[in-house]
Amino acid sequence: MKKLRESTKFMTFTSQESLDPADWDSLREQGHCMLDDMIDYLRALEQRPVWQPIPDLVRASLREPLPRAGSELSEVHQIFMRQILPYAVGNAHPGFFGWVHGGGTAVGMLAEMLAAGLNANLGGRDQMPVELELQVARWMAALFGFPDTASGLFVTGTSMANMIALLVARRRALGPEVRRQGIGWGNRLVAYTSSSAHGCIAQAMDLAGLGTAALRTVPVNESFEMDTTALEAAIVEDRAAGRVPFMVCATAGTVDVGAVDDLAAVSAVCQRHGLWFHVDGAYGALAMLSPQLAGRLDGIQQADSIAFDFHKWGQVPYDAGFVLVRDSEMHQQTFALPTAYLRRDERGMAAGSPWPCDFGPDLSRGFRALKTWFTLKVYGSDRLGEVIAATCALARYLAQQVAARPALELMAPVSLNIVCFRHRGVDADSLNAALVADLQESGVAAPSLANINGQLAIRVAVVNHRSGERHIDALLVALEELAQARLAAQ
Repeated sequence: MKKLRESTKFMTFTSQESLDPADWDSLREQGHCMLDDMIDYLRALEQRPVWQPIPDLVRASLREPLPRAGSELSEVHQIFMRQILPYAVGNAHPGFFGWVHGGGTAVGMLAEMLAAGLNANLGGRDQMPVELELQVARWMAALFGFPDTASGLFVTGTSMANMIALLVARRRALGPEVRRQGIGWGNRLVAYTSSSAHGCIAQAMDLAGLGTAALRTVPVNESFEMDTTALEAAIVEDRAAGRVPFMVCATAGTVDVGAVDDLAAVSAVCQRHGLWFHVDGAYGALAMLSPQLAGRLDGIQQADSIAFDFHKWGQVPYDAGFVLVRDSEMHQQTFALPTAYLRRDERGMAAGSPWPCDFGPDLSRGFRALKTWFTLKVYGSDRLGEVIAATCALARYLAQQVAARPALELMAPVSLNIVCFRHRGVDADSLNAALVADLQESGVAAPSLANINGQLAIRVAVVNHRSGERHIDALLVALEELAQARLAAQ
């Protein structure tokens, strides 16, 4: 990366009327400098470590009292470049494999800048930013085979999207009175998900007032997919005990090994028993963009709701979660408020009802849709689908390389883009935990750990569009060198 540029002009914010600069040309110059630095950063990512520990002095440097007087923008920018940017988690780097974090794009970064400049509040009102969010929702409805009348909403991430879907399912189960009387008004509800599901499902049950004990954990089969026979048996057992089953949450891309539940089979169970069929597709749902992978999600078209993130496989910068609901009326009835300050009219700025705030808990909402719309418009769904398929191909490549090395063993089937394996050895759990930390601190690659059938495994999630075979090779070379050093020291 080029040497950091220093601003050549002293920029002051002296206006008594606003926080705008006294010299817009100086702001423009500094803004160009900041943009150039970020483009240089993205362009030269591979020349940097994936991640590096934060030095004590750097960590301590930010621990200061609340600033009473302002500083030069250029000075604050330099603090960012020298003390913040080098010590981020590193998910933009092609060697980042630790968690299912998307890599983002320069296009998304620029769109985020436009959104910040516009500073639109997408809670409601008659404005084109809301229309753009509605357009993305229509695109997603078409992608997943939902009706044109389906509703969609941008949220922070799939944790919140799952929460919203659960609340809509709760509203359907208990009726409109639940919003006034609370959950004590109805019978005890129970929901179902697999033992490999993300912890946010249990958290949603907690936050919805239903309690984590009301979430039945269904075992998985040898492919780490929900056992639908066990699911149906649990539903029958709960009904016989006087409980009220109301929702099944299937997973498209589990957090541990990337497994996809048999969505068609889960859908059939839900239809037989009249349950809400929800899919947590945090990253896996966007496999629908790839013709090579879409068949893996057969049955998702029958879902009542789907939660997913554009900021994972969609490569949109954080954050851009999304929830899609088949029954838009039920969705709206779950959240809409008849408050005076949200008055709707047929004309003027209060037109355009219903508004996004009628479909979720947030009145103040950022313009997440813009960076998503830019990403879809600039790259197109076909190209994004190719990127998704390429990450799965890289995962298969890694699995082949693991199989070819006697010192390594595969710990789970490779369903999509996640590979779980480990280095053999005495006290293998301790060895592999140390090797993952060694790899992260090396700056070459950053995998994470997963517990697979009670054993620790090295977990590699290939999500970044920048990753290639050379980055997989670099990870394996570094792993072998680190392992040899540790084993030799024993």
